[in-house]
Amino acid sequence: MVSTPEKVEHTSSHLQGQNRVAVLLMGYGEVESYEDFANYNEQALNLLTAKFAPVPTWIYPPLAKMLALFDLHEWGHTHDNFISPHNAIFEKQRAGIEQQLQERWGDKIQVFKAFNFCAPHLPHQVLAEIQKQGFDKLLIYPY
Repeated sequence: MVSTPEKVEHTSSHLQGQNRVAVLLMGYGEVESYEDFANYNEQALNLLTAKFAPVPTWIYPPLAKMLALFDLHEWGHTHDNFISPHNAIFEKQRAGIEQQLQERWGDKIQVFKAFNFCAPHLPHQVLAEIQKQGFDKLLIYPY
């Protein structure tokens, strides 16, 4: 995107009115407890296979549980209960983006995050919170 000084100033003055802007960073997220692996795997498998071929829905739960057992064995026994740093990195990025935007436009802009498969950051949960906080505009950015 290319912006000119005139457009940036127009946007800046526009945000100084009543409008509040929510920026929503959308990512996959990763589970942070082994109890959530099966549910995460089931949803991820469903999403991924739906792009390529129709798969009977009854196959997802047992396959997801089997993958969760492999995950538990892999990460629990051989990697000392490893938890991916992805969510923490994503949060640091979200906070940094929010800080930069607020330095320019103040508290009328806020940056949120949503993960496709990880509560409490599921899209419908985060969108409800954005609406509850009274934001007028929403920018969704796949991350």
